[in-house]
Amino acid sequence: MLFSSMIFLWVFLPVVLACSLLLRKPKFVNPFLVLASLFFYAWGEPVNVLLMVFSIMINYLAGRLLAKFEKNDPYEVRKLVVAVDVILNLALLGYFKYLGMTMATVNTLLGWIAPGAQALKVPKIALPIGISFFTFQALSYVVDVYRGQVQAQKKLLNVALYISFFPQLIAGPIVRYKDINDQIEERAVTADLFAQGARRFIYGLAKKVLIANVVAQGADALYALPAGRMTGGMAWLAALLYTFQIYYDFSGYSDMAIGLGRMFGFRFNENFRYPYLSLSIREFWRRWHISLSTWFREYVYIPLGGNRRGTGRTYLNLLIVFLLTGIWHGAGYSFILWGLYHGLFSVLERLGLGKALKKIGPFGFLYAFFVVMIGWVLFRVEDVGTALALIRRMLTPWQFTQTSYHLYDAITRQMWMLLPVAALGMGPVQALADRLGLTERWKFSVAEVIFCVVLLALCIASLASNTYNPFIYFKF
Repeated sequence: MLFSSMIFLWVFLPVVLACSLLLRKPKFVNPFLVLASLFFYAWGEPVNVLLMVFSIMINYLAGRLLAKFEKNDPYEVRKLVVAVDVILNLALLGYFKYLGMTMATVNTLLGWIAPGAQALKVPKIALPIGISFFTFQALSYVVDVYRGQVQAQKKLLNVALYISFFPQLIAGPIVRYKDINDQIEERAVTADLFAQGARRFIYGLAKKVLIANVVAQGADALYALPAGRMTGGMAWLAALLYTFQIYYDFSGYSDMAIGLGRMFGFRFNENFRYPYLSLSIREFWRRWHISLSTWFREYVYIPLGGNRRGTGRTYLNLLIVFLLTGIWHGAGYSFILWGLYHGLFSVLERLGLGKALKKIGPFGFLYAFFVVMIGWVLFRVEDVGTALALIRRMLTPWQFTQTSYHLYDAITRQMWMLLPVAALGMGPVQALADRLGLTERWKFSVAEVIFCVVLLALCIASLASNTYNPFIYFKF
């Protein structure tokens, strides 16, 4: 079930909100929210709810075992508990997400080593929605208990709510247990907090429906063309449209998740801070998908040694983290290249490129935006050869100027009009408003209330008249 679907907006959300407000106290609301979240996850593919329940159980039991051995400290036992829990979680993720890719890779290697050998059958396994998100979230709980950063939760219900809570279940942000532990037990839905949540949800919905869905149609139409039919200019336009699509799609969904959390009394951390205004790739990753970047820093980069074991080891750790970031996003070589691509620029900036970027000041934006946009081609196009062919067209557009394809067949007038809106809405307008002190005046003003009502009406009208409603991060 998508947040930007009519069934969610008109049925699921109103019912769940009404029941939660009637129940009021967390001890009554929490069981209801767990059931509602499991229903939300089961919508469309009920069997997957068994996977969710299994994830809840193994991580709850791991936490309890760690608590049991905490005082007597048979240290190796605690290590074993964490190791088994990590293996079980990653095995689930590996089976559903990476088994097909692994088998295909084995077949390729067999073809090189032993031509004529019988290929292994590549299984077709349906990917459970949001498995990467809730698996990483569950892992962080067990590891934090092991580290002593949080107490193991005695109540199975609390762990179930933490892992399955529907606002951030399928697309994040990835929430650490220590950040919401107290909120699960004690929280209050005030009128002000509810209003903040509703406001944030509407803005996120507008990002998704009014911008991301529209530019997605142009991006999809262009990327559906054979690479040989695209000119250099068309390749750039496709990349630009997708650059806007993925930002407004994912940040819009994060805004909706954060808004929904507040409507139920929870405060989730921010997941985006205008990443396309970054002046470097390192800054980009401090602003983009912050919860994932934080997760890899806390549970991979720092345990590997971070920057404490010399320059060479630091660069290696960075490349490992970005390699894993690419793999986390998808089972494909294009995702691996995309991760390493960002890792390479992060290393180059530490080697000296970062100092040069500081000298050019605001112009670093052009560098970062260019690098990110090129990277999105690898992210969007699953076939590596095709992705590289399109990047070649972007880097040498004068060599590719002929095509029989008419651009107006893919790009409507509405899309052209949205491009400047998307460019201004990705951060410049908000930054200017902050600088002029207009942001606080705008919040909850009569003008903003009217604006939000209009946005919501436009979203409903768009959803009612258009069934095109993709969501990029659904598959992660």
